[in-house]
Amino acid sequence: MNDNLNNFNELGLIPIPSSIKKLDLDITLNTAIRVIYNDNDNALKKIHDYFKTSFSSFGFKPSTLNEKNHTKVYFTLNDNVTKKDESYTLKVDNDGMMLMARDYQGIFYGVQTLLQLLETSRINNELKIPGLKIEDEPRFQWRGMMLDVGRHMMPVDFIKRCIDITASHKMNIFHWHLTEDQGWRIPIKNFPKLKSIAAYRKETLIGHYNDKPHKFDNSKYGGYYTMEQINEIIEYAKNRHITVIPEIEMPGHATAALSAYPELSCTGGPHESETVWGIHKEVYCAGNEDTFKFLEKVLEEVSKVFPGPYIHIGGDECPKDRWSKCEKCQKRILSEKLKDENELQSYFIKRIEKVLLKFNKRLIGWDEILEGGLAPNAVVHSWRGMDGGIEAANAGHEVIMSPTTNVYFDYYQLKDSKNEPLAIGGYLPLSKVYDFEPIPAKIDKSKRHLILGGQANLWTEYIQTPEQAEYMLLPRLCALAETVWSPKDRKDYSSFEVRLSKHLQRLEQKKINYSKNYE
Repeated sequence: MNDNLNNFNELGLIPIPSSIKKLDLDITLNTAIRVIYNDNDNALKKIHDYFKTSFSSFGFKPSTLNEKNHTKVYFTLNDNVTKKDESYTLKVDNDGMMLMARDYQGIFYGVQTLLQLLETSRINNELKIPGLKIEDEPRFQWRGMMLDVGRHMMPVDFIKRCIDITASHKMNIFHWHLTEDQGWRIPIKNFPKLKSIAAYRKETLIGHYNDKPHKFDNSKYGGYYTMEQINEIIEYAKNRHITVIPEIEMPGHATAALSAYPELSCTGGPHESETVWGIHKEVYCAGNEDTFKFLEKVLEEVSKVFPGPYIHIGGDECPKDRWSKCEKCQKRILSEKLKDENELQSYFIKRIEKVLLKFNKRLIGWDEILEGGLAPNAVVHSWRGMDGGIEAANAGHEVIMSPTTNVYFDYYQLKDSKNEPLAIGGYLPLSKVYDFEPIPAKIDKSKRHLILGGQANLWTEYIQTPEQAEYMLLPRLCALAETVWSPKDRKDYSSFEVRLSKHLQRLEQKKINYSKNYE
């Protein structure tokens, strides 16, 4: 047996497994597939049903009981097979395809590899794959993708499609950015004006923010996801072993909420949901107790809906202009013996953390939550480069790495962007995503386990349609998937490029849009 990457490039496996060894035989497949598993196990049955639906979509079929020469696939749970959560072992030989794992997640990720092997055999027009043994496990526990629906909403069907794409690349976090200055997308029973007022803006900027004078479409825009739709998405993600992390922005990026409840601002309003992008001065008043009562009720409802262990509260880009002139905020600074508005933000975040802990949730915030002092149990989501994450990890806090330099998928994919769809700016080629290393050398070796993983972010100021969103995501998401799943020493860009050419054929088969002119 051997484990030379080049021997397996033709299979197009992305992300590359931890270990893959070729056996001295080739396996001829039958289009009829029989899956053998403990059908009394409901969780395994769900994975089986997912597998069956998936392989049926590209030309295979479930075997009938009396069908001869079918391809046998075995799903086996075994605590002794692997030592790490989400890991799996896959063996393909004359006896069939044997997938073993210690948990359901491992079975599910092994299924993704199986599906890639099956689809490759169809693309090659030959029902044949090499005998092989794969031992595979994720490098990081947090393998995420964020979608912003505050600026531009995306239909439920596309969100499901996004979850499918994420799952097929062995990623396990869907970060759902639900509130913004330009719109609030989740109903809250206690505050009905969030869906009747905050969910809408009167018009939207046409063209780029930097184009002056600004032009607008003069068309009301907005909406929200019903609770039925949200629950449907959560359940859909759960069946693909993806955790949905909601983001409710505070104390900044809150103009839409304040348009509905202006009394929670420093000025008292009136306010309107923003129609242009960028950073806006209206923020929640940190000196007003009603602000915290409002946010506690919001977070209580959100916590009941989303079963995952985390709530993301943003915490980024909060200008202090209003706080510096607000009598209530200044009184709060004095009464709490705070130094300045930065410490007032820290006070705000720490109070919110206590609220979330009451609901058995942990707080995640962008790296600005470091300013003025970090909440004790907060997870820092580092986006302004890696420095915030380095500081947080060295101080003993868990970190998610999402630096703009490597994983902001709203950036242009080509250096010469004149023929590209309008984007916010920046330049992020595929190779730069692949170069992303979530654990910088500046983090003390004893603290490197605190890096939970990495995540791509897709902000939608300039992304109005599902087709454009897919175009911006892919193939860059493929590169990130390999970074957060595969061992560091397995990464090889030349091998990745060869495998990607096969993988892109899979995307074609599924009618998934992607950039064909990536760099």
